[in-house]
Amino acid sequence: MKETIIGIVAGVLTSTSAIPQLVKTFKERKADEISTVMFLVLCIGTSLWAYYGVLREDWPIIITNAFSSLISITMLILKFKFRGKGKS
Repeated sequence: MKETIIGIVAGVLTSTSAIPQLVKTFKERKADEISTVMFLVLCIGTSLWAYYGVLREDWPIIITNAFSSLISITMLILKFKFRGKGKS
């Protein structure tokens, strides 16, 4: 049980780590300084972790990494939506 709690807490913390950047990007409508490659790699990695969770039938891994993938996909969408709207 202790391992499950540690896993859930770790998953929640890592899954929510990009939310402040997401909120800032959305509010400022600027994304030029956001690294496309970093969020693309993060999205692929968390998607693979979610798939790994599916293979293991491990819901904490599935949920936290699927959520993290969603955040990364959203950041990539904002990056392209606000393209060219950063600092001059």
